[in-house]
Amino acid sequence: MATAGDLLAACLAAGAGPRGAAEAVGRSLEGTVAERLRQIAAELRLGGEPAAVWPRLAALPGAAGLARCMARAGISGAPAVESASRVAAGLRAERGRAATARARRAGVLVTLPLSGCFLPAFLVLGVAPVLIGLAGGLLGRD
Repeated sequence: MATAGDLLAACLAAGAGPRGAAEAVGRSLEGTVAERLRQIAAELRLGGEPAAVWPRLAALPGAAGLARCMARAGISGAPAVESASRVAAGLRAERGRAATARARRAGVLVTLPLSGCFLPAFLVLGVAPVLIGLAGGLLGRD
């Protein structure tokens, strides 16, 4: 979603309107975001109201802010470059925080398998020979 926001902001900065930006980004990307943007552009081209069309983008995860700023730009005609860039930056930051949280969680999850493998191996290879040697020495066997 952050890529779509960056591309929308770039199209808007280049002078395209919200409909043209949605059309261009919809053609350049793949997946559900691109499909939704193509649908929005088609509805706007046929005369759909921006207030009714852009909220359909908000149904996608993480797209509510982008849908709001594009709807506002379509209704008022105000430039949406800065707000679209801000939303895209926020989406990228959120994706980075989620990746960091997953990496931290992986460190916790790997603790159990490591302790399940290395602890028994340490006991068998490190502690058991020492105990066998001590037992042999205490029992008088050499």
